Amino acid sequence: MATAKAKANLIFRGKDKAHYWLWFVLLGIALIAGGTFMFGNLTAATIVSTIFIGAAALVLGVFQIVKAFNTSGWSGALLSGALGALYVLAGVVLWANPLAGAISLTLVLAAMLVASGAVRLWLAYKHWHVMGGLLAFSGVIAILAGIVIFSGWPATGLWVLGLCLAIDVLFQGFAWLMFGFALRPR
Repeated sequence: MATAKAKANLIFRGKDKAHYWLWFVLLGIALIAGGTFMFGNLTAATIVSTIFIGAAALVLGVFQIVKAFNTSGWSGALLSGALGALYVLAGVVLWANPLAGAISLTLVLAAMLVASGAVRLWLAYKHWHVMGGLLAFSGVIAILAGIVIFSGWPATGLWVLGLCLAIDVLFQGFAWLMFGFALRPR
């Protein structure tokens, strides 16, 4: 049963996905090349990622404002409109000065890492019998990463977001590459 279900998931446009294995490999190679390029240009990758985050916030804000007009009740409409306006404002600020935006986003990232690490430590203490050690290790690593970012801030704002993006793109590339080679007909 599980094999038939897995086989059914490998069908795409009437053809077996194995037929497209080379495209997955090429996608993986392109992503690995892009991630490697980003590692060499962390500041540029940081600024580009900040511009994309700003664009996403701007688009989301516009949709949120449009949604506000379709919300019943004044309280819901005002809250939705205000939230949309904040998204638009954040998007405009990130677009207007991506460098300052990157520095601000890096500060927020550092705070989130420290906070999520503290929560993981608390959860590890509460649920030690269910992989608490691994959760505690994850919490300590997150707190240390946040502290490292805080200690070098604002200079870390020039490269941290680009580093995160480069690592993500590189790992996605390796995943698609392995997936393509796994589908290759023997």
